[in-house]
Amino acid sequence: MNRLLQTTLAVAALAACGQAAAQVTFYEGEGFRGRAFTTSRQIGDFARSGFNDRASSVVVDQGRWEVCEDARFDGRCVVLRKGSYDSLRSLGLENRISSVRPVDRRRAQGRDAPEPMAAANYNWRRRANEPVYNAQVTSVRAVMGPPTERCWVERQVVSDQRGERNTAGAIAGALLGGVLGHQVGGGSGKDIATVGGAVAGGVIGSNIGRDGAYTNSRDMRRCQTTASTEPAYWDVSYSYEGREHHVQMSEAPGRTIAVNRAGEPRQ
Repeated sequence: MNRLLQTTLAVAALAACGQAAAQVTFYEGEGFRGRAFTTSRQIGDFARSGFNDRASSVVVDQGRWEVCEDARFDGRCVVLRKGSYDSLRSLGLENRISSVRPVDRRRAQGRDAPEPMAAANYNWRRRANEPVYNAQVTSVRAVMGPPTERCWVERQVVSDQRGERNTAGAIAGALLGGVLGHQVGGGSGKDIATVGGAVAGGVIGSNIGRDGAYTNSRDMRRCQTTASTEPAYWDVSYSYEGREHHVQMSEAPGRTIAVNRAGEPRQ
């Protein structure tokens, strides 16, 4: 076998391995709920699989996938990288995907791929073709969230009983008191009266305008803590095949919850 043929076969084998490794799962509901459809190859028309315009969330397990609005990869298409997309609403593709195909990095180069979730939260997702069973719920307890703190700023009027002395009034009062005191008595008595009048006038003048409290305003920050009225999660117990199980759920369950053969919750 010549080298060119060996190289060609090797490249084809690598491409086939890449195709086989690539896998994507679509879910009917947001948050990886509802019926699931998994594929490891391109699907030109979802109508044949009964999943046309029904996907609301996606998990890309391997590779990169191009999802398109119309069959045969027409219409608007978006490349999804490896990761979890709990809702296709923000991408404008909720219940609108009709075809999908794996793409290599070369074909995906230059095309923006939306960011998947930072952390996967689909441990309870139903796998494709996975049978589920009903487990009886035995107890449900709502665990309330942390209290909330509400703060605001309000204007508060404060008073200063001491006030401030009227400097201008003191000067004017001292001049007027000195003039009046100079009119009293004679000789040394006139000088004493002048000084006394100035002192008395200054005291009286400095107190003009201090008969009321000195007021000012300032911003005061006030806070109030309120207990939460919304549950943070629901602590649920259920029985399956004679064994008691516990799980935390974001919503209150009904009388039963779906579980797989091992008793693990499925949504």
